[in-house]
Amino acid sequence: MKKGLLIIFSGPSGCGKGTIVQEIIKDENFCLSVSATTRQPREGEINGVHYQFLSREEFQSRIDSGAMLEYAQYCDNFYGTPADMVEKMRNEGKNVILEIEVQGALQVMKKCPDAVTIFVLPPSISELERRLHKRGTEAEEVIAKRIARAKEEIPLAENYKYVMMNDALETAVSDFYAIARAESQTYEANKEIIGEILSC
Repeated sequence: MKKGLLIIFSGPSGCGKGTIVQEIIKDENFCLSVSATTRQPREGEINGVHYQFLSREEFQSRIDSGAMLEYAQYCDNFYGTPADMVEKMRNEGKNVILEIEVQGALQVMKKCPDAVTIFVLPPSISELERRLHKRGTEAEEVIAKRIARAKEEIPLAENYKYVMMNDALETAVSDFYAIARAESQTYEANKEIIGEILSC
């Protein structure tokens, strides 16, 4: 079975990453890695579905044992990716999406040079701010922190192979699929299959 792609999907908070991913994972060939976090659940979020919600002590224990593919601290909370589930899903032929912050993404890029890296841009900072306010889930000071962080993160798009803008959802989803299709047809992604064909 052909191993699935590992897709790193990053962008500023509020740029619409989550909305794009929810459309993509309707396709059974794609799945979202469930990140672990120490932040409190938002209304409607389910443990093990949206995130693995851990205490700071539990999270630190996983860091110490090397069970995290990456982790980062963002707005006073830890976020990270459990390594074992990612590898299991890829070996089952699933394309695994890591929807993660830039700090964590850079760690994964070092460990997994075959990862497909995509950075999502908002149409503008003012539109980003509007979207964050529209969510209605955070205080003004937290939104201000997220905007300040976005201005730091956007220049880091230079570390990613692909950059896409989320202005219209349908276009963004189409762009994502185009990238995934191209990456699944590279020589590197098909080396094992080529070997199997030659050994027949």
